[in-house]
Amino acid sequence: MFQQVPMVEIDGMKLVQTRAILNYIAAKYNLYGKDIKERALIDIYSEGVADLNEIILHYPFLPPGDKDGSLTQIKEKSRNFPAFEKALKTRVSNLPTVKKFLQPGSQRKPFEDEKFVEELKKSFG
Repeated sequence: MFQQVPMVEIDGMKLVQTRAILNYIAAKYNLYGKDIKERALIDIYSEGVADLNEIILHYPFLPPGDKDGSLTQIKEKSRNFPAFEKALKTRVSNLPTVKKFLQPGSQRKPFEDEKFVEELKKSFG
């Protein structure tokens, strides 16, 4: 119907657009802060994550000469997250999957390797 992704079916509705989906789920499960100041902090954190995600998604497809600069950007964005983390509600930080992810040394999916990038280029090229 909407011919878009992401699309989520929830509560009899079809929601599109990432921010709309996230806002709906956050409001439904009372995860969007107790007041306007807390909501603003959550928005700052989520926008930071979105910015970082965009840099990370493009990283495997950059020419080798551009990867160092992009890696520096990733490190710069990432170092701000501990400050944002203090602003999040304890309840969210204590969710088992979130708590596990936030632990130092937790498993993270590695960047895509050159073989994957070449296969993807062939598929869409």
